[in-house]
Amino acid sequence: MTHLSVRLAALILLGVALCAAQPRGRILGGREAQSHQRPYMASVQVNGTHVCGGFLVAEQWVLSAAHCLEDVPRPNETVKVLLGAHSLSQPEPSKHLYDVLRAVPHPDSRPDTIDHDLLLLQLSENATLGPEVKPLPWQHEDREVAAGTLCDVAGWGIVSHTGRRPDRLQYLLLRVMDRATCNLRKYHDGTITERMMCAESNRKDTCKGDSGGPLVCNGVAEGVVTSGSRVCGNPKKPGIYTRVGSYRAWIESIMDGGVAS
Repeated sequence: MTHLSVRLAALILLGVALCAAQPRGRILGGREAQSHQRPYMASVQVNGTHVCGGFLVAEQWVLSAAHCLEDVPRPNETVKVLLGAHSLSQPEPSKHLYDVLRAVPHPDSRPDTIDHDLLLLQLSENATLGPEVKPLPWQHEDREVAAGTLCDVAGWGIVSHTGRRPDRLQYLLLRVMDRATCNLRKYHDGTITERMMCAESNRKDTCKGDSGGPLVCNGVAEGVVTSGSRVCGNPKKPGIYTRVGSYRAWIESIMDGGVAS
């Protein structure tokens, strides 16, 4: 009886340890999105494999994160963008895979920092628009989103500590965190610039594979999920997003055929 009790206690402790070690939930703490209710969502793929999210901002342009393609192109690697998808694998009439004519990372983005972590992808042709494929309005004003604002984020990023990826789009709601709070030593210790914003991450968070997706507040894309290395779901490491409003000039310049600057 004593031996059985010891084994039972050991199993309970092991279970507690495993639970503590793994991120909770999916897209960490989210749930499956309603099919095609986010018609702007894009899957950025390399050689047919999802690597990052993105979102349609114009008929021929998808906005994502620069770090997503920092190692691409390598020989024999092909970048494509999937639009109109809910499931990455199942046939859907609205799904279409587009070749990428041009990939333009922000000129100041670098592998060793999450500053200026933006990427514009020009599709080889205009996207076929419809109920399941629509551009998302993005913030054109360089202004802050009020702390506590509830925002929406979605993606096909990993949903467990084992690295399992979902086949169908996941989403969650997150509250914006004040930058001053996010910059406290116990959080990001002064690393959040005025061109970034934060959202709470207590067991609900974006994770690997969600980078490049939009943080949507009141129907407008306010931020882009950065690709920085972070422990997903750690309340002491809030999610970091690049504020699109502070990059309006660059985004419009590239889409209008101007010079990246």
